Amino acid sequence: MFRSRENLHSIYVLLFLHIAFFFMQLQNATRYAMTFAFDRNLVLSGQVWRIFTYQFLNGSFFGSPAIGLFFTLLILYIMGDPIEEEFGTAAFVTLFVVSTFATLVVPFVFGFPLLGSFFLGYTLLFIYAHRYPDQTWLLMLILPVKVKWIAWFALAVLGLGIFGILGSGGESLAAAIGAGVGFAFYRIFMDGVVRPFRRRPPLPVATNIEQRPAADAAGQRNLEQFREIKSVAAEGSDQEREDLIARLEPGVVPGVNICPPPDYKPEASDLYCVRCEGFNECSIRYLRLAAEKRAEKENATENEST
Repeated sequence: MFRSRENLHSIYVLLFLHIAFFFMQLQNATRYAMTFAFDRNLVLSGQVWRIFTYQFLNGSFFGSPAIGLFFTLLILYIMGDPIEEEFGTAAFVTLFVVSTFATLVVPFVFGFPLLGSFFLGYTLLFIYAHRYPDQTWLLMLILPVKVKWIAWFALAVLGLGIFGILGSGGESLAAAIGAGVGFAFYRIFMDGVVRPFRRRPPLPVATNIEQRPAADAAGQRNLEQFREIKSVAAEGSDQEREDLIARLEPGVVPGVNICPPPDYKPEASDLYCVRCEGFNECSIRYLRLAAEKRAEKENATENEST
């Protein structure tokens, strides 16, 4: 059993499924639709996989199914990954299941088939726009538009679709209900109203690193290491610095990304470096940069004295 806040990156499973179903769709689009579309009578007769597979249909973009797949994966990743990162895999998977089943209410009641990949996209878009309303996207890499306006536009498209002005009324109504139920689930269970998937409260910000409580044993260990590093960087000898670097190097993870700017940041308000797995990498870099700055300062002092 995993923790509710743990991120197991289930978004990659969805991305893989879209790719796998895309290749099956390319083989024979008609047979693909007959096999995987939601159909109430066939589901009741035992073909229960259709409850899940109906969403894996990728349309064409500029006449190319491959470009359509690319944008499907891009949008799903851009919106799904940060939501799963913030709330955890348990919440994200539950949201996915709730939205998937809620979308099927309309086609189940009225008995029409359903096949398409845009239903979950509406749910993620509305949640993403609520969380990051002022984030700006470049449409077609040219036009800057805030996410909240894209969400309002999508909502308008759904409304016009329900009345048959744009697209199929039944499909638009199904997408609207799925997105509405998914968004309600997010607001109630993920956004803090009810406890199971509530967001983790922000860490308290203190003006001094010594005043900040460590979140766990690793955090406390890093704080103690931080004090030693600061001391050696400020006053330690070259040998003490090299000895400390030698102790830190076994903890270096090859290929780890070290965040800019190129300095050591435990004083930052987000405590990033106190809990970051790249702590040793940043520490070694800080020690070497501090040594260079000390050497430059000593050289400058010598030049001034001469």
